[in-house]
Amino acid sequence: MKKSIKKIIALLAVAALGLSLMACGSSGSDASDAADTDADAAVSAEAEAEETEDAEADEAEEDADTEEASDEDSDMAYVQDKGTLVVGITDFEPMDYQDEEGNWIGFDADLATQFAESLGVDVEFMEIDWDNKILELDGMTIDCVWNGMTLTDEVTSSMECSNAYCNNQQVVILPSDIADQYTDADSMMDLTFAVEAGSAGEEQANAYGFDYTPVQSQADALMEVAAGTSDGAIIDSLMAAAMVGEGTGYSDLTYTIGLNDEEYGVGFRKGSDLAAALNDFFAECYEDGTMESIADIYGVQASLIEQ
Repeated sequence: MKKSIKKIIALLAVAALGLSLMACGSSGSDASDAADTDADAAVSAEAEAEETEDAEADEAEEDADTEEASDEDSDMAYVQDKGTLVVGITDFEPMDYQDEEGNWIGFDADLATQFAESLGVDVEFMEIDWDNKILELDGMTIDCVWNGMTLTDEVTSSMECSNAYCNNQQVVILPSDIADQYTDADSMMDLTFAVEAGSAGEEQANAYGFDYTPVQSQADALMEVAAGTSDGAIIDSLMAAAMVGEGTGYSDLTYTIGLNDEEYGVGFRKGSDLAAALNDFFAECYEDGTMESIADIYGVQASLIEQ
């Protein structure tokens, strides 16, 4: 429609110019030459206008393609479109564990549930083999790893990680009746340890040169010590505080020395925009007291990192 109007305007302009030349008494030859010249100019102007319109249309199409590609690359858009945030976890009290009804609870589980709500989606918890967490994430069977995950070099290089939100240590677990015989790492060199495969505990066992056996989870590592198939275990201090010692299921075990200092973070696919969204969520939860309230429930308030 726009092109037709432009053609009509161009023709009218030529006709008006021709009449004007005739009224001024120009010769028929001069008028014809002028009309031809102006007609050529009008056609040229029309062609230029059409080229401009085509260029604008191409640019608009490119912008639409760019916007569509941006949406496709957005992890947040992907999660919101499918309506579910799938969280990769292991059984790790007090961060992620099941209540009597089989519901996943814990400091991490409760925060993950609220974060999903802030995105307008449901949360789904999926138990994973911790040693395969990066493969699970990149394979898109899960959307994040949120399970008291230590921010190791391997993790930060392979995932888009949130800000650190909890302090932690790897600690040695031993039977209470022999713990006083082992007061430092050097005295433990003749012990055998159970550690979760792919965990910060395994990393520390390697760093200290301990003899160890990798198992599927930290809970399994504790079971190995309780059963006497391993002398000790190396697990997270937050888990040790919740599961080892008087009043727990492992009252005959105790935690002794700390092997390092570390921090927890949440991991998303590399380049994911969900990491920045979670950082904003953490900041809001810390400021309004939500994070501390949840931490109080699970006894991890002393480990919180200011957001």
